[in-house]
Amino acid sequence: MSISTIENMVNWIEDNITDNPTLAGMSDYVGYSPFYCSAKFRENIGITFKKYLSKRRLTLAAAEVKNTHSRFLDIAVKYGFSSQEAFTRAFTDAYGCTPYQFRKQLIIVQLYMKPDVIPVPRAQV
Repeated sequence: MSISTIENMVNWIEDNITDNPTLAGMSDYVGYSPFYCSAKFRENIGITFKKYLSKRRLTLAAAEVKNTHSRFLDIAVKYGFSSQEAFTRAFTDAYGCTPYQFRKQLIIVQLYMKPDVIPVPRAQV
C-alpha cells in the first residue's frame, strides 16, 4: 500500500469525522479490504483506526469547546457521542478536566493532531 493511499485514508477520516466514519467505509473508499486497511493504518500511523478516530474526535471537540460558545450537547452529538454525559466522561478521562472547566479556565491539554504520513522503513535483509 502506497503512502499516498495512507494519506487518503487519513484525509478521508478527517473529511468524514462528523459523519460517523467506519473502517468499512474507509476501505471501500481506498479499494482495499478492511483487514488490510486496518493493518496498514496501524503500521503507518501507530495506532488503530478506532483509537485514531476517538482521539481526533476529542481533539476537534476540544477545539470547539474552547473556540465557540456552542452547547456541549451540540458538540457531543456532532462528534458522535451518545450523550453530553458520555462526552464529558471521555473528555475528563482524556484531559483531566470537564469541558466546562476547559472553556472557562486557562487549561493546557495535549491534543492529538492529524499526523504527517511518512514512509515506514523496510527491514534490511
